[in-house]
Amino acid sequence: MRHFGWIVAAPVAALLLAACGDEEAPVSASPSDLPSSADPGQLYTGIFTVLESPEHGPQLCSMVAESYPPQCGGPDIAGWNWDDAPDAESASGVTWGFYSVTGTWDGSTFTLTEPPLPGAATSPVVPDDAAPDFTSPCEPSAGGWAVTDPATATDAALNAVNAYVDEQADGAGMWVDSSVQPTVLNARFTGDLDAHEAELRGLWGGPLCVSAADRSTRDLTAIQDELTAAVPDLLSVGPEVTANAVQLSVFVDDGLQAELDAQYGEGVVVVSATLRPVE
Repeated sequence: MRHFGWIVAAPVAALLLAACGDEEAPVSASPSDLPSSADPGQLYTGIFTVLESPEHGPQLCSMVAESYPPQCGGPDIAGWNWDDAPDAESASGVTWGFYSVTGTWDGSTFTLTEPPLPGAATSPVVPDDAAPDFTSPCEPSAGGWAVTDPATATDAALNAVNAYVDEQADGAGMWVDSSVQPTVLNARFTGDLDAHEAELRGLWGGPLCVSAADRSTRDLTAIQDELTAAVPDLLSVGPEVTANAVQLSVFVDDGLQAELDAQYGEGVVVVSATLRPVE
């Protein structure tokens, strides 16, 4: 299996307070016969930081460290010429820039076929359905969302709720809906919602939404671990609590989404690719 840069085995949405635990849950068998590379004749395009350092030639950055000059790891990019790359920056022997690139991908190296374009001017608009939806699935009471006990609508109480969800074998994570005021604390479980809500009402005095999930965080974390070991060219992988799914990022989706739908069920793993086919 090839790895470029750093593997990020963490929740995709930083705002989520996803629960996890030590007890393993049964999941499907490990993925097998997953696609390992793209069609070498297919053209792909994507937007990346491209960086060259004294340690390596030009590379597509899978992740960029926040330093100056920046650091990154990623696959080599063949055919790169900094003279053709607008708005490049250089410091301490490192040269980098943010670009839209088009070329071929053989599973390990990206070969440029067209001059790069400034990435900021060509960044695609991320569709609304690609971002986590933090809206509470519960309807408010007739009087609207309200704080019933200010003494237990505190950061300490929030931490207590997080600990409770984390301890439950059927816990499926939690998040805060800030689209309404007061904000609503959301917690998900695969088991007895009434029992969990009764427990949480004793811990949390603010607006609360307890909703059902198909898969626990432990289920999703077990799938994450399988994918980390099995998927070639993995960029990031982790549970996303609002979708109750595992989100996985790779350079190219060469049939991977279909394979994982067949392996785990449709919607359990959501694949995103940083390189998109040129039609």
